[in-house]
Amino acid sequence: MKIAITAESSQGLDSQVAQHFGHAPYFIVVDIENGAVTATRDIANPFAEAHQPGQIPDFIKQQDVDVMLSGGMGGRAIEFFTQAGIRTATGASGTVRASLESYLGGTLAAAAPCAESVAHGHG
Repeated sequence: MKIAITAESSQGLDSQVAQHFGHAPYFIVVDIENGAVTATRDIANPFAEAHQPGQIPDFIKQQDVDVMLSGGMGGRAIEFFTQAGIRTATGASGTVRASLESYLGGTLAAAAPCAESVAHGHG
């Protein structure tokens, strides 16, 4: 399984989770086998400064990711991921490592649109 986590820096599992999915400077892509990390890749977000709806979910899909974790995510992004067959979870915080452990432990389980997205009608 491959899990991508939004990140503020390119420090792998020690990076802080980025709270705004669309403007995350990096994605940390983690390969998991039998519940253990087998590889990590730091990928710069080519759309961090500006993007059209669906560009980042398409980019993540190209990385063969199964799950996307973030601090917050808009409703439209969640929809794009769902259509692509990629599971999402929001509410991630702290380090990428801590968020990954929370997800694998079942305490970070579902995505909900961030308040800003709901306020803009993208719920």
